[in-house]
Amino acid sequence: MSGAIKKMIKDDGGEHIIKTVGGCEFTAMYKKGGVISIKDGQNAIAHVTIADVDQSNGVIHVIDKVLLPKS
Repeated sequence: MSGAIKKMIKDDGGEHIIKTVGGCEFTAMYKKGGVISIKDGQNAIAHVTIADVDQSNGVIHVIDKVLLPKS
């Protein structure tokens, strides 16, 4: 849930590395105003627009951009 993500970001000093199933690393950030952002491998930043959508197989966080790997 987004509360857990915010805690991981805070515990890591403002940015938390997220490893994907495909082996990429993205960076989660939490900025003033309550928005969680994700920086992809191309340094583009996506913002979480809808958090904590509970589904039968997990939780979805809707973002406003497509995340891409480094190369």
